[in-house]
This record gives sequence, C-alpha cells and structure tokens, in this order.
Amino acid sequence: MADENKPGFGRRPFLAGSAGLVAVVLADARPAAAQSAARKATLVIGLDISDPTSLDPSRVYQYSNPLPTHAAYDSLVTFAPGDYITVRPQIATEWSYLPDGKTIRFKLRPDVKFPSGKTMTAEDAQFGLQRVMNLKDQPSQYISHIKSVSVVDPHTLDMVLSDPTQPILTIIAAPEFVVMEKALVEQHGGTDAPDAKEKDKATEWLNSNSAGTGPYRLVGWQRNQQIQMVKNPNHWGGAPGYERVLIRHMSESAAQLLAIQRGDIDVAFNLIPEQIASLKGDPNVDVKGATSLDFIYLAVSASPDNPALQKKQARQAIGYAIDYDGIIRNLIGGAAVRPVTFLPVGVNGSTEALTKEIGFREDLPRAKKLLADAGLPDGFSFQLAYGNAAIAGVQYQSLAQKIQADLARVGIKAELAPMDQLNMRTMYLGGKAQAVLTFWNPPAPENLLWAAATVDRVAKRVHWDVPPDAPIRKLIAAAAAERDLAKAAELWKQYQAEMVDQANHFVLIQPIYQIAVRKNVAGLRLTAAGWMAELDGAKPAS
Repeated sequence: MADENKPGFGRRPFLAGSAGLVAVVLADARPAAAQSAARKATLVIGLDISDPTSLDPSRVYQYSNPLPTHAAYDSLVTFAPGDYITVRPQIATEWSYLPDGKTIRFKLRPDVKFPSGKTMTAEDAQFGLQRVMNLKDQPSQYISHIKSVSVVDPHTLDMVLSDPTQPILTIIAAPEFVVMEKALVEQHGGTDAPDAKEKDKATEWLNSNSAGTGPYRLVGWQRNQQIQMVKNPNHWGGAPGYERVLIRHMSESAAQLLAIQRGDIDVAFNLIPEQIASLKGDPNVDVKGATSLDFIYLAVSASPDNPALQKKQARQAIGYAIDYDGIIRNLIGGAAVRPVTFLPVGVNGSTEALTKEIGFREDLPRAKKLLADAGLPDGFSFQLAYGNAAIAGVQYQSLAQKIQADLARVGIKAELAPMDQLNMRTMYLGGKAQAVLTFWNPPAPENLLWAAATVDRVAKRVHWDVPPDAPIRKLIAAAAAERDLAKAAELWKQYQAEMVDQANHFVLIQPIYQIAVRKNVAGLRLTAAGWMAELDGAKPAS
C-alpha cells in the first residue's frame, strides 16, 4: 500500500550480533587472506528487512524489498537519482506515442542478456508486464489503465492504454514492472495468462531466485535474517563492482552503528540523527543524504463526533498554529524539508519556495482570527491518535507532544491518544479518528498517485466528500493528463492551493534520509524514486 503501511528509517530496536555476519559472508573462506579477499568482494548492507512478504516483483509493495528487486531486474524506463521528473531509458532506449494517441511504442536494447545467457526479447518484457496485470496483486492497480501489451518484433513493444490521459511512464519505472525471463519463470510455474491469479505458482521460487536482467541475481532469502545476491556477469551495463551483495537484517539502529564502525557492514540504512551526527568525524565512514519523497503528516477529520472539526476555519486554525520550523529543527535535526501539502518537494510542481508562497506557516494571530470566524474564540478540543512507534528517527510521541504545545497557544486542546500502531491504523482507515499522525510513501514518483489518493481513499478517512464531478477532481485529471511539464506544474500548484483551503492534511516532515557508508565503498548512489539506492555503480574504492 502506498502509505503508512511501509515502515521508515529508524525502526525499533533489535540487537543483531555482528560476529555471525562475517561468518555467513565468509563461510567457506578459512585462510585469512581468502577471508580478506572475499570480504572485499562482498557489499554488506545493514537494513531492517522485517517487512517484505515477497521478493516476486509482481508482488512487491513494502518498504525494503524494492532495493533488491531493483538490483535484480530492469524496467523499461527509470529515474536518475535526484531527478524524479525526467523519465530516462533503461531497457527501452526510446519511446513515442503512435498517431492513435493511446499506443506507446518502445524500442528495446538489442544487446541484453539474462544471467542464464539467453538474449532478452520483447516477449520477456511483455511477459513481465502481463504477469503483473493478471496476478492482480496490489501493484496491478497502478497500471489498470494498460489495455494490452503486444510484441511488434523482437526489440519493439507496443503498450495500449484504455485511458491515455492517465500517466504511465512514471509508474512503470518502479521495480514492480520489470522484464522477466519468460521461459525460466514458466519453468517454475509462472504464467502471464488471464487466469494467472489462480494458476501462477512461481512466487515461491522467485522469493529466493530472480529472472531479471539487473546487475545482480537473487540467490537466497532467509526471512528476518538476510537476502543474498551474486553478480550478473552478463549485465548489459557492464559487470557490477561486487561479486556478492548481502543485505543483512538489522532492525536495531545501535547494532547498525556498531557494525558500520567496526567494518562488519559497509552501509547502514537505519541510523537515527544522533547516530549519524556521531559519525561525522569518523575517518572510515562517510555520511550520504538524499531528500526522500516520503513524509509524516497530520490528518484532521471533519469528524461527525466533533462539531468543531467540521468547520473549515477551525481546521485551518490548526494549520497556522503549528511551529513547522521548530519541528524540523528540534525533532529531526534540520534534516528535512516541507512541501505545501500532499505532493512532496522534488516532484513536478512542488518546491520549498512554493511552500513559503501558498503553504501553511506559523501565524498565531491568523489562527486566532480563524477560530473567531468559526465561532470558537476560546478554542476547542480534539483527540490526536498516533502509534507507539518512530519513523525517520522521529518518535510519534515527541511529535504529538510538540503539536499539543503549539496548538495550546491559541486555545486548541489536543488530547493525546497513543496506541498500538495496528489499532491506530484500523481506526484511521475506518474513518473513526478525529486526527492522526502517520506516514506516507508512494509506489512510484507520479503526482497522480498522491493526488488521487487525497480525493479518494484518504478523503474517506477524514470525512471529506468529494463528488465525482468536483472541481478538484477535474483539476487533478487535467494536471495528470498534461504532457507539458510547465503547464502541468501550474495545474499542480492550483491543486495544492485547494488542499490548503480544505485543511484536512498538514505535512510536517519530509525527511532528508541519511545513511552511513564505509569509505571502502565507491559509487553508491541514493535515490528517492522508491528503491532506496542504485547498486549497479557501487564498487570497492581503489
């Protein structure tokens, strides 16, 4: 699910002994020289991998499994780290719309081989997409407007859209929509037929093996322990820099910190801000950062059991009573930005400058005036629910207490209701919460996936009735359909202004995720596109 289902960085403690880590990596390398060589040839990543239910690309939609999936498979198109607006070639070298306006023709690379040595063809690309469509697991909903995928010749693929106004290229860049070696997957029970939901049996095999063209090949997954990968010597982009990649399950940030300091792991993904700060002077470790596309937000419902929250001015008063700069400065050490509303900074039409122009900001006199306009000059009370958890190194409890103190300055009383994360989520999804603190991240960097959610399933959670012919729906549709990026950005600006006026969602923190990387690793690039990092260019530092 493209929201708070996915855990973020800084998850709860789990002590993972680092002594067993090297033993696993070097199981057969007894002599010291052999151990040293094998360790240098292995990229070891510390990461909380407790969340995946599958490594089958067609069933990937959690937080950590896109990283190994992207390393093992290629999509038709992709995004470069830091640029989540420009779609770039991957397996497809070029694409264009045919005169009918609904067919996209992709020209595929002619020199791509699978690890097996078999040459990739358009049939393999067709199979990967059709299997997602027909398995009907969660990723299929994001490409439901693909009507058909057909092979023109061995290196040409046509994709026909049932609704060509809806975006597709930004979505199929995600590691769910990949090229798969058709014959190999079929050999292990896979199918892309219309009855794949009932007949496909390949998932169990794909959970520990891969059938892609990526730089690495999956060779093992032990749940809550590790994911093992080896290099694909046939990779079209050149052989990767490591013989092996080991993603080690370490959900305790303190264990990751110790392991990165000792050199037992090369990359630590789940460190909290204080731990990152402690590494700034370490001569053996670099700190790398990238602005995410995820965010923590406050959802305020027009709750039927709280008349005050049904008044838009009262909800707007909440928005102007929050000290956003203080939240970012004090709770996440300044390592965050803030968008206007539900479109994160970094996608088309969302910038920090726009937040200053049209977004909510701390303005206590304005908050008090809005309360008076709502007939609530003395303020009002509401319940704020949140999970007993942390996200991006921020405890929801600390964030709730900060908001409570901020709102009290204008007479708004937030009654804190901490609870189990599952209970909070059940309450929120059922539309039974007055307000919640929660987390959102998308399956792909496509504006429509954020915007459509705000007027559909998320709107229902906050009791915002958005009729089918509502102007904001037309605005979202027009923005999504506009292929001129500048014109689309202007439409997305108008959408965000409408969201500010509606005042159901207040984005508080869009984290700048920071990871620790040993200086013996070169070429590792972070990305916010949904798969965390590009492993293809990573190699031992010379």
